[in-house]
Amino acid sequence: MKKSQILMILGAILLGALYLLPLWKITLLAPQYPEPLGLNIHITHLSDGVQYNDVKNIDLLNHYIGMAHLPTEENVAKKEVKPFMEFTIFPIVIGIMILFGVLAGFKGKPKWYLYWLLVMVLLGIAGLYDFYLWLDSYGHNLDPNAILKIADPVTGKPMGYQPPFLGYKKLLNFEVYSYPAMGAYFIVVGMLLSFIAFLTGKKETK
Repeated sequence: MKKSQILMILGAILLGALYLLPLWKITLLAPQYPEPLGLNIHITHLSDGVQYNDVKNIDLLNHYIGMAHLPTEENVAKKEVKPFMEFTIFPIVIGIMILFGVLAGFKGKPKWYLYWLLVMVLLGIAGLYDFYLWLDSYGHNLDPNAILKIADPVTGKPMGYQPPFLGYKKLLNFEVYSYPAMGAYFIVVGMLLSFIAFLTGKKETK
């Protein structure tokens, strides 16, 4: 097996890390919390980011300001919220891309490595846009009967609480950080390997 084929197959297999590792992480810091609160976003579920019950505590905080409940197992069981459609779709899409990448590697044609990379770029853009819409919806579609209602000092309208898409944002007395988690880096490395496989494959065919 050629070097380019090994690189392509390895790049595709690295996507399998997404079934184990979080894709994104949101961290909240506030004076009343000695330890930060963290929310890990996986392709199948949400998990505690820093300490036990982080997701539950963040969900309770969201409730006070009128945000919709997070789709935790407990909330879904109570039928307070439906699970994210993405939690069903993403694992299937990742599985298909792993299979596509491995088959492309065995096929040994550089153009297929490039096709795989292009599809991954498009899926990445679509996934980031979906994430932005998710944050926007949670931050602005608030319950008018929420316990805590604060008006925007500039517009006078109810304040939105959209977390940052990437980076830092101040929300009330919380400092919120939003960054890619380990799973996202596995995607980047996998895509980089596929590009190297494409370049290597072109040299091997000359």
